[in-house]
Amino acid sequence: MPSNTVEKVQAKDLKEYKEFFKEIKEKILTSQVKAALAVNHELINLYWDIGSKIHLKQKDEGWGAKTIENLANDLKSSFPEMKGFSHRNLKYMVQFAKEYPDLAIGQQVVAQIPWGHNILLLQKLEILQDRLWYAHKTIEHGWSRSVLLHWLDSGLHKREGKAVTNFQITLPSPQSDLAHQTLKDPYCFDFLTLREKHDEQELESGLLDHVQRFLLELGAGFSLVGRQVHLEVGGQDFYIDLLFYHYKLRCFIVVELKATDFKPEFVGKLNFYLSAVDDKMRHPDDKSTIGLLLCKGKNKVVAEYALRDINKPIGISQYEAKIIESLPDELKGSLPTIEQIEQELETKE
Repeated sequence: MPSNTVEKVQAKDLKEYKEFFKEIKEKILTSQVKAALAVNHELINLYWDIGSKIHLKQKDEGWGAKTIENLANDLKSSFPEMKGFSHRNLKYMVQFAKEYPDLAIGQQVVAQIPWGHNILLLQKLEILQDRLWYAHKTIEHGWSRSVLLHWLDSGLHKREGKAVTNFQITLPSPQSDLAHQTLKDPYCFDFLTLREKHDEQELESGLLDHVQRFLLELGAGFSLVGRQVHLEVGGQDFYIDLLFYHYKLRCFIVVELKATDFKPEFVGKLNFYLSAVDDKMRHPDDKSTIGLLLCKGKNKVVAEYALRDINKPIGISQYEAKIIESLPDELKGSLPTIEQIEQELETKE
């Protein structure tokens, strides 16, 4: 058999093996995920069952608070290799059972997230529907406990989908709904410390100095394309503050930063940028480019009027950051965190 034929056969065999390996690997990973979910579901149901029984004993038979302490000690003695039966955790089980009395028939969503996530929801939120909202989001986006804590502390459920937009008339359904839910108002940039009279460059630099936290605040799906992205139109140069691509919306998102309150003329400039990006950068398979104006403040009525007859999809939101009266030029954008200062001191030691 000629050498080139042998090489082709070997290449084909290698390709088939790689595809076979990929298939097997995906099956194993899928099985692991299903197994982990099944174990978690059983654990949550066990904790709910234990909490329900304790609650009934306390409610119907008058067992006192000492019951939980005694039960914790006895369970630890009987199951020394198992974690989760501490006095504190048993109290969470009772609270969990009280908050979700119909877990077995109607609130399975909380049985699909880890126990640590459920504890956070119990600690941070009093309203049932708010907890279920975050539980659904956790499942949808695969949030870790730390990410869930971030969204709880920043009140995401009060901000998501609150931006002033014209998406209903400029985007087809269901993309318009998804795009609307993607934007927030206000955006919480609590990782930034800015001067009261900061400018767009200071804001932009601060956001990109903390790009990971900035992307986290923007939400799932955002990928940074670049800053001060150059556009040439009619022989003139223009620069987009920040350009993103959103892999769920399948479109570019142009973000313009304004260190002042919203003004109607801002919309015209952003509309121009959207037209240019659609013409010069958009792939035929991409959806319409979306614009987001991030302003220091806004009048909602004025913003709604400004968008009324615009045919490009635009959202208008304001941002919140730590503001101080003055900030030295060398510290523009942000100040170091306590953790960064401590790390620096440890390095010098």
